[in-house]
Amino acid sequence: MAGLFKRIFSFGKGKVEDTSEASASNDPTVPGAPQEVPPPPFETPPVAPDEVPQQPEPVPPAPDQVPDQPVPREVPPEPGEDPAHPVPGEPGPESPDELPDRPEPTPEPVPETEPDPQPEVPDQPDPTPRPEPPGVPPPDQTPSHAGGGAGATAAPSRQARTVTIGDDPVPAVREPEIAEKKGWLARLTSGLSRSSRQLSDNIAGVFTRRKLDDETLEELEDILIQADLGVETAMRVTDALATTRLGRDVSPEEVRDVMATEIEKVLAPVARPLELDLSFRPHVILVVGVNGTGKTTTIGKLAAKLRAAGLSVTLGAGDTFRAAAIEQLKIWSERTGSQFVGTKLGADAAGLAYEAYERARDNGSDVVIIDTAGRLQNKAELMDELAKIVRVLQKHDPDAPHTVLQTLDATTGQNALNQVDIFRNIAGVNGLVMTKLDGTARGGILVAISAKFGLPVYFIGVGEGVDDLEPFRASDFARAIAGADAPVTENV
Repeated sequence: MAGLFKRIFSFGKGKVEDTSEASASNDPTVPGAPQEVPPPPFETPPVAPDEVPQQPEPVPPAPDQVPDQPVPREVPPEPGEDPAHPVPGEPGPESPDELPDRPEPTPEPVPETEPDPQPEVPDQPDPTPRPEPPGVPPPDQTPSHAGGGAGATAAPSRQARTVTIGDDPVPAVREPEIAEKKGWLARLTSGLSRSSRQLSDNIAGVFTRRKLDDETLEELEDILIQADLGVETAMRVTDALATTRLGRDVSPEEVRDVMATEIEKVLAPVARPLELDLSFRPHVILVVGVNGTGKTTTIGKLAAKLRAAGLSVTLGAGDTFRAAAIEQLKIWSERTGSQFVGTKLGADAAGLAYEAYERARDNGSDVVIIDTAGRLQNKAELMDELAKIVRVLQKHDPDAPHTVLQTLDATTGQNALNQVDIFRNIAGVNGLVMTKLDGTARGGILVAISAKFGLPVYFIGVGEGVDDLEPFRASDFARAIAGADAPVTENV
């Protein structure tokens, strides 16, 4: 019994001791009890990776302490982890996108800022061009080009927009075009054959009889005046011969050469290409002349040249007294691709000119060419009507008409001098076109007109074709009328 109680007692005691030991082990106050070691201060918050970014921002760990702590290595950073939390010395935890961000601050150090002091390169301030602007040469030039004043502005802009028609002497002399040039000279020579033949025959009759003396020179002067060359040109020729050949035997060929040279000196200043100032848009060309001088045909040929030069053209049928003239100009407009403005027969010519200008302005034409009725210069009422056309055009543009061309019939003699004088005073003629240079022409009158008035001669016509209106060349005309061979034909 005693042994039984002893076992029971010992069993209960042992259990009590076990429970007491367990409680003691759990009680931190018991000195002998094993206690769990608390984690170090930096381990204490085993925070989830998402919370990690918040801790480093308020209290960023010093770089010296971080490497000693093994714990951050135990916490694997997730892909979305903030790059600021991982240890700066540990590249492993950082994502590849963030790696370049750290090296970039490293190059930013002073080494790169040192090159920046390249502002020392005062060579950039070398833009001594900046001092140059103060000199304001470019600005001064700009206003001068733009025009410091109204007049200055108009001049450069007009020069820049000037179109030249008929200025092609160089291409005409090129070898591939010699045959064409020869054909042109042949037609010109044929057109002036009446004048040149008469001159040649008379000169040959004078200089085959005796040496050059004063009497011979007087006879030669009469011959040249009868050929419509004019007194001034005749005196130039005889003076040239007297200076170099007086008292010598002179052949007819020598006389013709001297005559061609002196005629060319008279014609050279007036042989100019037609220049159209397109700062006036539309540029108004008014064509005037007496009956039968070829105004309408000349307008059609001129329109073809302007269209070939790339200009847009409007044609105004201002010859309202002749039904054929209206129809003829309409045909020319279709052939040349020009705009046409016409009216009924007998309508007011000034009203037609006004309408033609408006239509040309509205359709954007560069040039408007206005035909007029043929009129004798001695008919006051007809010349007054021409003056009315000019006044009406000036309501649109005070400078209109900008070009006034007078057509001259080459078969006309001394009467052409009177025509040019009157038309110049009434309509302001500033250019001439010689037409109808055929076998009956007396082209010498053009020399007399040039010597007296000095008006530019732009074109001469030798036929009815669209290409039969040619630029006027003094040398060709002079040698053709004198009966001398043209230089180009001698080389062929």
